Amino acid sequence: MHSSCSKKQELPVAKEEPAQVSSPSGHLLGGATSVKETSRKAFTLSARNLSSEYKSAFFVGNSLFNKNWVQAPASTDARDGLGPLFISRSCSGCHTQDGRGHPPLLDEEYTSLLFKLSVKDAKGHFSPHPVYGDQIQTRSLSTHLKEPKIMVEYQKVEGVYADGSPYELERPIYTLEGNHEGVRMSPRVAPAIIGLGLLEAIPESTLIGWSDPQDRDGDGISGRLNYVTDVLANKKSVGRFGWKAVQPSVKQQVAVAFNADIGITTSLFPKENHTSSQGETLDKFPSGGQPELNDEMLAAVTLYSQTIAVPAQRNHLKKEVLQGEKLFTQMNCNSCHVSKVNTESHTIPALANQKIRPFTDLLLHDMGEGLSDGRPDNEATGREWRTAPLWGIGLVKTVNKHTRFLHDGRARSIEEAVLWHGGEAEKSKQSYLRLPKEQRQQLLEFLQSL
Repeated sequence: MHSSCSKKQELPVAKEEPAQVSSPSGHLLGGATSVKETSRKAFTLSARNLSSEYKSAFFVGNSLFNKNWVQAPASTDARDGLGPLFISRSCSGCHTQDGRGHPPLLDEEYTSLLFKLSVKDAKGHFSPHPVYGDQIQTRSLSTHLKEPKIMVEYQKVEGVYADGSPYELERPIYTLEGNHEGVRMSPRVAPAIIGLGLLEAIPESTLIGWSDPQDRDGDGISGRLNYVTDVLANKKSVGRFGWKAVQPSVKQQVAVAFNADIGITTSLFPKENHTSSQGETLDKFPSGGQPELNDEMLAAVTLYSQTIAVPAQRNHLKKEVLQGEKLFTQMNCNSCHVSKVNTESHTIPALANQKIRPFTDLLLHDMGEGLSDGRPDNEATGREWRTAPLWGIGLVKTVNKHTRFLHDGRARSIEEAVLWHGGEAEKSKQSYLRLPKEQRQQLLEFLQSL
């Protein structure tokens, strides 16, 4: 563990002077936070406009994000408390290089693809599984109690473009080991964590202005907000983070991940992540403290997660990229993947007053039956997903050595991700299917530039 974490770590307090407004240059997707980095480290750098004191705090958080937790008791009590149920020993175990996870290869553990669970009763109500809770943990400190395995097989989905070119998709079919009638599973791959603080700094009023749940303008797009529980404020707040926008803040997202994925308690979530029916076996394992991740450490990881830089767009003046962006707009993709927005206030000055291009509205949209998980999440239905930010999408292959996209990684390329769109995005997908090959490639070149 980083030596400065063994004692109380004071994080910098926001100063009152306004942050520098970003350059109007459109290729700086994260405004003044942007980095011009294209190596495998592209998702790991701090916002370029951070002051020196915030950069020091960033590196403390980085150390905690990457460290492996161990079973309690341990000689270093600042890093013990793992489990007793968990998926990974560290944050970076799922978010490799702060990037995207992927479905497991043959005989590979599920370390960056998790499964949310719900049980539907006779009245149609959904609740956490009575034994396994609301998420499967694939690993355990106990040799006697492990949660069931998930099996996956793929079904081919074939189609043809208007010009006669064929394509083939893979639909994953997941099953839970054993007899689990009525259980709904929702696979969620670990997303890249760049630019989270910037998304947090988008005014709530802007999100409300974008929402159109009744589709009053008749454009077929009816994005809406997911109102979720803000644990700190003890009230309902607008969700922004997670595949279904179920977390209202970066801090709560971080605390949930520590609890559900590593088995580490915090002041926000002080209970271990197992159910009462598992307690007889798992309660015997000693705790790593109350809580296991103290508030100073939680603040450090939160700040780190808020201030990871967004890579700048590449090849932004290339003819094919510029034409692809025009097609992106003509096909109405930017109705959900909103390309331009301004941030306002934030506790971290570097994130405030930035002109950013995240390509998301952070709203829930009906994506059709093909992408439905059949499992409600707060106010989101099984068919609804939060619009995923597109910044950084073209660097995933470099950073994470794969090109798996969408919430469960089923898409093997950006092109396949486009082809899986349905529901409110059906018209845009049909427009893509009608494009000649040259224009399809231009659109993909634009997306690869982000």
